Amino acid sequence: MSTLAMFNKLKDQGVECEVTCFDKQEQPGGLWNVTWRTGTDEFGEPVHCSQYRDLFSHGPKECLEFPDYTFDDHFGKPIPSCPPRDVLIDYLRGYWKFQGLKKEDVLTRHMVKNVSFDDKTATFTVQARNLVQGLDVEQEFDRLIIASGHFSVPNVPHFEGIETFEGRAMHSHNLRNAREFTGKRILVIGSSFSAEDITLQLFKFGAEQITISYRTDRLDFKWPGKIHKVPLLIKIEGKTCHFKDGTSGDYDAIILCTGYKHHFPFLPSELSLPNGNIFNQPNLYRNAQWYGVTEGKKDASSGLFYLGMTNQFYSYTMFIMQGLWAASVIKDIIQTPEREDCVEDMERRYAENANLTDCFKMIDSQADYMKQLSVDLNYTEILDTVELYYRWVQDKHDDIMTYRDNHVGGNN
Repeated sequence: MSTLAMFNKLKDQGVECEVTCFDKQEQPGGLWNVTWRTGTDEFGEPVHCSQYRDLFSHGPKECLEFPDYTFDDHFGKPIPSCPPRDVLIDYLRGYWKFQGLKKEDVLTRHMVKNVSFDDKTATFTVQARNLVQGLDVEQEFDRLIIASGHFSVPNVPHFEGIETFEGRAMHSHNLRNAREFTGKRILVIGSSFSAEDITLQLFKFGAEQITISYRTDRLDFKWPGKIHKVPLLIKIEGKTCHFKDGTSGDYDAIILCTGYKHHFPFLPSELSLPNGNIFNQPNLYRNAQWYGVTEGKKDASSGLFYLGMTNQFYSYTMFIMQGLWAASVIKDIIQTPEREDCVEDMERRYAENANLTDCFKMIDSQADYMKQLSVDLNYTEILDTVELYYRWVQDKHDDIMTYRDNHVGGNN
């Protein structure tokens, strides 16, 4: 939707474009469209949503708001810094309306089934299915943008004995309401944002005991007494879980907060972005334009773009910058360097991932990336929120239970 907004913003500039957008959901909004469904939807397609009913933003809104349409602009008054899901999707819809997007700009309930690329004509053929009518459609395009996100296909590791676990085992992708675990003993497996926030949800709604099992101990916070941490789960017997340090415990449910996979089943493998939730992606110049340089990949005449596929501190503002960058390249408003220069820059940035060893380096790296996009676009709005991110990180480590109360806009 950010990309459509940027094409609309640039409609009177550069080369004229006819843009078609396929979206399998009932309405635009990606993950923010919460549904009670899990597994498959009413059409037998995988459910996209990975959000739960009581989700609040875990980052301050001041780090993600659009400079030309602020939260104050939308709501007409100040609001807390970490608003709930309903507020965030309302804000996004307001922004899309502000940018002039209309319902008919998106072909909803259209599931892309297959994409092929013709080297001779440098065109993409997209086959999609109208899920409501059960009809297949096919269309050719000069450029292709993949903006389907990468937090909807769960990464599900195997643990010995999980097949016969005498409780409930699930991935966080399928969590909808933490109230179902009131009074239960829960094992959370993971060490990133999902594990952190779902632990807080379970605590809030009265789980009896919460254990966080980690492979890499990122969640080094001051947890309340009913929350404790153990090394990685190695074996399950009945309801008893055994951990790497020799300890064990009995649990009613296991929630796998083990991340997500990049997944593009509609693309040929030679054009498919490799899996990996990292800050600088391989094969993508400016983390956006595809050059297939790794093994088994091939180019697509500079006509393929992936947006929103990196790991994230910046989110909404990064999406509009990537969308503006891609739209500007496609409309020939800005020109990219020769292929070899793009590949050299892309590989240099990919190598920088090895140096991103803590959250502060990650924040700095993505801020530098945002600045680079701004330079390319001659974009003058200030998007740098590094100091606020630093403060957010410190607030979480000071008190993980109250960090959402400490930012501009008041208490939650």
